[in-house]
Amino acid sequence: MPDILVVDDEREIADLVGVYLRNEAFTVRTAATAAEAMDAIRQSPPDLALLDVMLPDMDGFALCQQIRREYLFPIIMVTARVQDMDKITGLTLGADDYITKPFNPLELVARVKGQLRRYIRYNPAGTGTPAPAEPEEYDLHGLYIDKNAHKCTLYGKEIALTPLEFSILWYLCSHHGRVVSSEELFEAVWGEKYLDSNNTVMSHIARLREKLGEAPRRPKFIKTVWGVGYTVE
Repeated sequence: MPDILVVDDEREIADLVGVYLRNEAFTVRTAATAAEAMDAIRQSPPDLALLDVMLPDMDGFALCQQIRREYLFPIIMVTARVQDMDKITGLTLGADDYITKPFNPLELVARVKGQLRRYIRYNPAGTGTPAPAEPEEYDLHGLYIDKNAHKCTLYGKEIALTPLEFSILWYLCSHHGRVVSSEELFEAVWGEKYLDSNNTVMSHIARLREKLGEAPRRPKFIKTVWGVGYTVE
């Protein structure tokens, strides 16, 4: 799961941002100073950093510039300043996006997701660490799915799935143990932008559960985490 570094000396804001990001299955680290941030980055580069402009030991612009000398991961500047020149300065020094306080946490999460999507698309190798080979099959408590054979069985009995249903189940199984939001699932499987009023995912999940013989109120395999998404444990 993506690792986000939140650099802000206001503990309340850092904690609030952390709550929203963790709800979307991100790993979150925090730093209250530029020095702490650089130590954290050198120890383990994050997938994205949120930098407050007003830090006690160095302003966020200078920190952004310092990071860019060594690293390419996305940077979003977070600040109470609203002047256009501040935004231009941040973007010129290497920031990828800019959001002003007070901000809507959901908008911030959306911007984080957008930056990560773009970064992964154009930099598949990420920070240079080789990605581990993805398993080609999963066996989860009697639910078996084989990507190469395009086959799914439940307790040894084959389940007939459409290509779309198979893709949904494969994505959930390949991310088992964490909650996948409807937005993430839709955009990963359908390859289109998700709209809040879209009930497509819910309808297909219901059909999948039916094929797996799941009890609607107490599903064993595809579980709903209300207000967050779906998970296969």
